[in-house]
Amino acid sequence: MNRLYYGDCLTIMQELPSEGVDLIYLDPPFNSNRAYNAIYKDETGRPLPDQIEAFCDLWTLDEARERAIRTMPVLMREAGIADETVEFWRFWMNALRETQPRMLAYLSYMVPRLVEMRRLLRRTGSLYLHCDSTASHYIKVMLDGIFGHDNFRDEVVWQRAAGRAKGSQHEARTFGRDVDYILHYSRAERHTHHAVTIPLSEDEAAEKFPHVDDQGRRYNTLVPIFCSASMGARPNLCYTYRGVTNPHPSGWRVSRERLEAMDANGEIIWREGKAPLRKSFAEDYRGKPLGSLWTDIPNVTGGSERMGYATQKPIALMERIITASSKKGDLVLDPFCGCASTLEAAHRLERRWMGIDIAIHAVKRVAAIRLGERCELKQGEDYEIRGVPRTLEGAQDLWSRDKYHFQKWAVEEVDGFVTTKRTADGGIDGRIYFDMPDYRDLQSMVLEVKGGKNVTIADLRALHSVLEREEAQMAGLITMEPLPDRKRQNFGKLMAEAGEVEVHHRPYSRMQILSVPEILEGKRFDTPWPMGRQSTVRRKLFN
Repeated sequence: MNRLYYGDCLTIMQELPSEGVDLIYLDPPFNSNRAYNAIYKDETGRPLPDQIEAFCDLWTLDEARERAIRTMPVLMREAGIADETVEFWRFWMNALRETQPRMLAYLSYMVPRLVEMRRLLRRTGSLYLHCDSTASHYIKVMLDGIFGHDNFRDEVVWQRAAGRAKGSQHEARTFGRDVDYILHYSRAERHTHHAVTIPLSEDEAAEKFPHVDDQGRRYNTLVPIFCSASMGARPNLCYTYRGVTNPHPSGWRVSRERLEAMDANGEIIWREGKAPLRKSFAEDYRGKPLGSLWTDIPNVTGGSERMGYATQKPIALMERIITASSKKGDLVLDPFCGCASTLEAAHRLERRWMGIDIAIHAVKRVAAIRLGERCELKQGEDYEIRGVPRTLEGAQDLWSRDKYHFQKWAVEEVDGFVTTKRTADGGIDGRIYFDMPDYRDLQSMVLEVKGGKNVTIADLRALHSVLEREEAQMAGLITMEPLPDRKRQNFGKLMAEAGEVEVHHRPYSRMQILSVPEILEGKRFDTPWPMGRQSTVRRKLFN
């Protein structure tokens, strides 16, 4: 069954069997120093505050990145990567630490994931990595080391838009940025590949097929009807037809039966005293071979295909890649599936698919809109969602394996947005945003997640201090298990002291607590309508 995973693609890919995927397409976050939260704009068109972690690709050398850098040589050697490449990594990383720390952080994130992708690919499989000029040359160096330079197949240049230089026309100091790069590597020399052709433009068709017959069909006479001398004589093709015997010593190019059919269809031009000519019709032309410069697929700018992602790629682009490097029934993986254009293209082309995304907001949106509305697929019948805890035991298992991932899940499950920092940040693990009258900007409930069993009144007092310090409207505490009765009573007294906030003549407690079992039952913090909540998404995903 097709699968949509919620979680970090590295963790999920490590649990998948080797050599089971036929094609991987990834459009990972670029090192472009930008944060995308466009899909989370509310109905007034206002984006959510910048501190949320929504499509954020800001890279810093934090503790996690430094740890990844230190362990990379061991990981690469275990994956069978040549010692020369490992030593080059050491040298290169030391140089980048001083000159390009953001790029180093980005590469330390990408390389272990690319190593896993190589392991997942079948021997006949291919990987397509979509990137821009910011990091393409750095990524290619690492792909050469991981896949082997001999397995580099193509660098596709996709023109996504008309170029626009920064600044005014007269002030611009650069050429327009209008292309992306798609790096194509195969797992081995023998890999799945199908020739792709594209239609001719009207001008190209008129030039290639300059003649028009009495039925209005465009044609040329460039395809010969007789054999060439290099083909040698073919006795079975040496015959007389309509008084013409062997227009060339080597004979006709087609059998008598085929020639009769062509003649009846008006495909032959008979000339007195000259060899006949064969018509080649434009309507039968399969298209011109596709090169590595793709200018015929425009970027997604609107219409029903648009999902609101700043970096969304057109389905036609995905279909071209999937058609070129897989066949019906093959398994396609997109480890950064985002709005899931790859999954829809794979479905259209009758491929199996797996998609992974680290944001549960994206998973909900994909399940409801992309898979449900556009593809008319049903969860449980056509695909399944994995990685989302369904029980307390599942949540506890997630906590034990990846505490940060558990924190993300808990915050996002209550319609909140996690903060951008993984390290301790003063008791704020996320926020729920909502609109309030008389406030121009969105207001919020600050969230703290406690996955351990020992939650004390001191934790609640600390959250109360954060509530006052941050000048937030509300604060919410998420615990793994429900509080015992006595502790809940003590916590309730302190929460009552925080008071209430009134919105549209309705009071809301400023401090609230939810446990994971309550969240799994569908309970949510009592707030004004959260900007991350979509009732239709929740209903379709979890009914």
